[in-house]
Amino acid sequence: MHTPRSSSPSRRALLTAGGALGLGALVAACGSGGKTSSEPAGAKGPWSFTDDRGTTAKSDRTPARVVAFTAAAAALHDFGIECVGVFGPTKLKDGTADPQAGDIDIAKVTVLGNVWGEFNVEKYAALAPDLLVTNMYQPGALWYVPDDSKKKILSLAPGIAFTVADVSLTEPIRRYAELAASLGADLKAAKVTDAKARFERASETLRRAAKAKGGLKVLAASGSADLLYVSTPGVYADLSYFRSLGVDVITPGKVTGGFFENLSWENADKYPADLILLDDRSSALQPEDLAAKPTWAQLPAVKAGQVTPWASEPRFSYAGAAPLIERLAAAVEKAAKVA
Repeated sequence: MHTPRSSSPSRRALLTAGGALGLGALVAACGSGGKTSSEPAGAKGPWSFTDDRGTTAKSDRTPARVVAFTAAAAALHDFGIECVGVFGPTKLKDGTADPQAGDIDIAKVTVLGNVWGEFNVEKYAALAPDLLVTNMYQPGALWYVPDDSKKKILSLAPGIAFTVADVSLTEPIRRYAELAASLGADLKAAKVTDAKARFERASETLRRAAKAKGGLKVLAASGSADLLYVSTPGVYADLSYFRSLGVDVITPGKVTGGFFENLSWENADKYPADLILLDDRSSALQPEDLAAKPTWAQLPAVKAGQVTPWASEPRFSYAGAAPLIERLAAAVEKAAKVA
């Protein structure tokens, strides 16, 4: 998968490190349906939840202090659960919220680490966490939990991890909803049902747009100084879902590490595309950064102005995904065949 280069010298190195990652800490203080838990220490009675590793987290009360990978915390927020701490891309250099933070008020959470490899175990322990939550892009690899401190981190609170690769978008959304409900969220709240309805409308709009533009070739990619990374759609939850709606996302032929093909800039035109989805994370080069690269500037989609942002690490909630689907639908509707 595309991994944050803001904290790693290269995607390949980050993916390799990713296999050694431990479970992301999700020790955020939890509320239900946007309201604070009536018992700060968590509802009484046994609680358990089995994650996508097959590991069951257990407690004699419902976890009330949850810490999570930033995008995981953002997804829980969308379902009505608030976290007390986060780790992962949270703040940009100017102090504003990173896109992965979604609608979290970053001033109200403790940030344990903002880049790859950062996780302040002492701060984590001081939060008295009840639960830790993160994603898995590779089996057993716990996103943004450093391997050298994983054992200590996991000794402080039970952990939950969800598979977000090699599945379609709706699966991790379903799992985050299940976890939120177990923590006390009301999935029938208007905030949740309205977001789900918007997600479904956006999906149908994209389906219609893709059908109307049958044959439109779409390339999902991320740029760095030396390479253009072309993502394989079957691995990415969002790209897989887009394909199920009829979007013809190009599958690269020489995938490295299971997630993307590395192309030198001299070979950036290997896959003719009508529309390019370009990784919009702060760690990836943006169109203005790529303008000086001749092969990028000469790509048919670039010359036609048919480049649209791609959140390659989305937050897995209806509220998080709906705007991304709407954005792609609008780009597909406007695009013409140019490759």
